Amino acid sequence: MGNMSSDAGGPTAPPPPAYPPPGYAQVPPGHYPPPGYAPPGYPPPSGYYPPPGYSGYPPPGYPPSGYPPMGPPPVLKPGIIPLRPLGMGDIFNAAVSYIRANPKATLGLTTIVVVVAQVVALLLQIGPLASSGLLSPSLGEYGQSDPTEMSEGSIVGLLLSTAAGSITTVLAGIVLSGLLTVVVGRAVFGATIGVGEAWRRVRGRLLPLLGITALEAVGATVLIAVVVGVVFAVVELVGGAAAFVVGALLGLAVVAALAYLYTILSFAPTLIVLERIGVGAAITRSVRLVRGDFWRVFGIRLLAVVVAGVVSGAVTVPFSLVGQVMLIVGESTSTIVIAVVLISVGGAIGQIITAPFSAGVVVLLYADRRIRAEAFDLVLQTGATGTVDSTDDLWLTQRR
Repeated sequence: MGNMSSDAGGPTAPPPPAYPPPGYAQVPPGHYPPPGYAPPGYPPPSGYYPPPGYSGYPPPGYPPSGYPPMGPPPVLKPGIIPLRPLGMGDIFNAAVSYIRANPKATLGLTTIVVVVAQVVALLLQIGPLASSGLLSPSLGEYGQSDPTEMSEGSIVGLLLSTAAGSITTVLAGIVLSGLLTVVVGRAVFGATIGVGEAWRRVRGRLLPLLGITALEAVGATVLIAVVVGVVFAVVELVGGAAAFVVGALLGLAVVAALAYLYTILSFAPTLIVLERIGVGAAITRSVRLVRGDFWRVFGIRLLAVVVAGVVSGAVTVPFSLVGQVMLIVGESTSTIVIAVVLISVGGAIGQIITAPFSAGVVVLLYADRRIRAEAFDLVLQTGATGTVDSTDDLWLTQRR
C-alpha cells in the first residue's frame, strides 16, 4: 500500500538520483548555505569581496608590505649634536652635554690651566705689592700707602707685575681655548679625548693662536688710543663740554666697532685649531662664515656671554664680598694676603665653570655655520662611521 507499482496501473515515482548534479553538494532538506556566500565549488559573484581579515587580502588601512614608512628619515646623531642645521637650543644643550660626557678633559683640564695661571699671576702681583709696602696696613687706610711717597721703582714694579699677571691669564686662556676646541671637535662624533692627546694636537697651533690674540689686542688698543687722542685734542681746541659730547659719540662708535670685530673674528681661533690654517687665512675664512649670518652669530654669542657672566657672578660674588670685607677690616698683612687669595679663588672657580661652556658654544656655532653655508653635515655624515682619528681630518678645509 505504501509503495506504488506498475502492476496497479498508476503512475510510478522516478527513482532518486544516485549522485547530485555536478557542482552541487547534497544538502539536507531545509538546510541552505548562509546568505551572501556562493555554493561550494563556484567562485563568488561579480563585485563580491570577502570580509576584512580573510587570508589573501591585506587588513584595511595598512599599505601593502614592501613600501617604506612615511615621513622623513631620522637625523644621524653620532655625538652631542644632530648632523643638521642647529638651533640655539641645540647649541646650548650640546655645550653642556660635552662637559658631562667628558668631565676629565673639560672641567679637569680647565681646573689645571686656571689654577696654574691664577697662582702664577697671584705671585707676580703679591711680590711687588709687598715690596712697595701696599700690603702693610700701618701705612694707611685699608693697607694703602700714599702714592706720592712711593718710589719711582716701586710704581714701575707694581705696573709691571700687574701687566705680567694679566699676560699670564691671557696665555692661559689661549691654551685652554685651544684644548677645549679639540675636545668639542671630538665630541661632535661621540668620541672622547684625553688631556695628553689634546695637548699634542694643540701644541703646534699655539703660535698662530698667540698671533691672532695679539693682533686683536693691538687692534683694540690702537682704536681706543685714537679715540682718546681725539678727545684730548678737542679739549685743547674747544673745551670740556664739546669734548664730552665728542667723547660720548666716539665711545659708542668704539663699542660698536669692537662688537663687530669680536663677532666677525669669532671663529678665527677655532679655524686655526680644527682646520689647521694660518692667522691670515683664519681671519679671511671667519669673516666669510660670519658675514652670511652676522646677527644670528652676534646674538647667540652675546647670549652665551650673558649666561656665563650670570653663572660666574653667582659663584664669585660671595668670595669677592668676603675678600673686600677682609681688606677693609684687616689689621695685618696676612689678612690682606688671604683676602687677595680669596678673591682670586672665586674668580678661578667662576672661570672653571664657565670656560668650557663658552668654548663649546663658539665651536658648535662654527659647525652650524659650516653646515648652513657649505652643507658640511653631508661631510660629517660620511665620516660619522669612521675611526676616531679620521674624524679630526673631516674638519680640514676642502680645496675648491
